Amino acid sequence: MLSILDRYFLRELAQTVAATVVVLLVIVAGSAFAKVLQQVANGSFPASVMFQVLGLQTLDGLTNMMPLASFIGVLMGLGRMYRESEMHVLASSGMGPRGLLRPALILGVVLVAITALVSLWLGPWAVRTSDAMVAAANRSVIAAGLDAGRFTNLPGKGGIIFVDSLSRDGSKLGRTFVATQSDDKKGPPHLKVVYAANGELYQESDGNGRFIAFKNGWQYEIPLGTDNWRQMQYERNDTSLSSVQAGDDEDPAHSKDSWTLARSNDPTDRAEFAWRANAPPLTLVLLLLALPLSRQSPREPKYGRLLLAVVSFYLYYLLLMLGRAQIGKGHWHSEAPLWALHALVLALAGWMLWKQYSPRKLRQPRAGAWI
Repeated sequence: MLSILDRYFLRELAQTVAATVVVLLVIVAGSAFAKVLQQVANGSFPASVMFQVLGLQTLDGLTNMMPLASFIGVLMGLGRMYRESEMHVLASSGMGPRGLLRPALILGVVLVAITALVSLWLGPWAVRTSDAMVAAANRSVIAAGLDAGRFTNLPGKGGIIFVDSLSRDGSKLGRTFVATQSDDKKGPPHLKVVYAANGELYQESDGNGRFIAFKNGWQYEIPLGTDNWRQMQYERNDTSLSSVQAGDDEDPAHSKDSWTLARSNDPTDRAEFAWRANAPPLTLVLLLLALPLSRQSPREPKYGRLLLAVVSFYLYYLLLMLGRAQIGKGHWHSEAPLWALHALVLALAGWMLWKQYSPRKLRQPRAGAWI
């Protein structure tokens, strides 16, 4: 049964963490939106699935955001209570350090469970769903910017294209007209006009290159300024559209489910699984580290401890990234160094708590200090 103080601490800390999550979500969504817009501009997928992909990519970003949100949320929540002397009043009422640790650990268990759910299942599911959605969209000429009943710039090539009708999924074309111009250094520019009774979109086996197969039509090649033009009737005539642009940071292991990664012997897969598995303990260790770092007197600068905490988080996160890189390169064959780092930071947090709330300091209080 939780006491009134436990419920108070839980409410204050949970509200601050939730507010921090919302702020970080806005930041992550803004960054993901810029990336999605660039992919739409490159012709990787149509604008019709832009917001779905944005939501899924933001959901995947929760894996890296939850530990930071927990850390900053607890820092700011407790920091406010210290600055407003609430902690000193509670301490004078007989509340010791256990009164703070109990609600912090309860909140930590909840946040660790959410982080584990996101990192091990929800995030990879979002990536796979996003990839499947983009792949399905790329099987449609709508992804290339084509629309029935209007002239459109031909993606990937100079020229225009007109289609009088499209199937619902955008893979089948009705009567089609295409006009392109090419410059020949050895002669006058050429105008190529293609007419087809119908056509269809298809992709290469790797899913990147996209082509339109025109069927049952005529092709005209006209050198501008001359009368030496050619006419050709065909049963099938193919032309390329813009290729699917893969992201620079695309990682095949990132879309695999955690169970597959856990059974893999590939260093890249093991590095990805190590990163996912270390997200939950990272959340808990950072939350406990925030307890001693948030303690401050009303006279201290408002953001002094916060700056120190952000630097500590950066160093901690950087060491984890270096460990992931060593696993991915095959230099480390175990996650033991990463777990050792967690244990070291956890021991440091415990030592800082013991120094701040040792029996000597409890017997010899200082003015303005929490006893």
